[in-house]
Amino acid sequence: MSEKEIYNIINLIFNYIFNQDNPFNLEELLSKYAFDIKLPKKVRDSTTNEITYADSINFQKFITLNNMEKRDIKEGWMLPKQDITSLEQLIQIWNQINYTTTERVYDSEQVSASDTIYRCQKVYYSTGCSDCQNIIYCDSCADSEYLLASQRSSTCSFCIRTDDSKDCSNSYNVICSNKISNSYFIQDCFNLSECLFCSHIANKKYCIANMQFSKEEYYQIKKQITKWILNA
Repeated sequence: MSEKEIYNIINLIFNYIFNQDNPFNLEELLSKYAFDIKLPKKVRDSTTNEITYADSINFQKFITLNNMEKRDIKEGWMLPKQDITSLEQLIQIWNQINYTTTERVYDSEQVSASDTIYRCQKVYYSTGCSDCQNIIYCDSCADSEYLLASQRSSTCSFCIRTDDSKDCSNSYNVICSNKISNSYFIQDCFNLSECLFCSHIANKKYCIANMQFSKEEYYQIKKQITKWILNA
């Protein structure tokens, strides 16, 4: 994706959650929201020296999926048979063809700086995601769209920092919860709408720190909390 497309996605997410445009650049977003997300590491293709992105960096030699497939078509990966006289020789031969494949993207479109992506569209700097679209800085998300800095979540949309959650929308900082909408700072909750700083409750609206407020009181406080989030 182009940088313009990335910012367009982020702006849309911010507008759905905070009702305003994103005020941060990509480095600030990475530092502020995705600081603890497992993301691909920047490495170099050992055959071309080009920058690439790998989910695993346990090995020292890398090759992009694209370059691996090009070599497979052009010359193949089989080697002529040799007499093996020692384990050391065998390891040396193996090292000639043993590369960690990077940027593994399958049945997907417009994916950049990512690894292990399946059936996705418009993905930037993410890993382990499937059946998603318009996601930035995400790890192990599925069946979701318009997520930023989220991990291990599914069927979510327009969320920032949604972790281990399902069926969430238009929300910020949701952990281990289900059916959350238009809320901030929620943990271990079910079926909340327009709630702030709540934990271990269900089927509530206009609650703040597990206390019931009127609609008018709630929105007055939410406006202050939104300002605090974007300026913290």
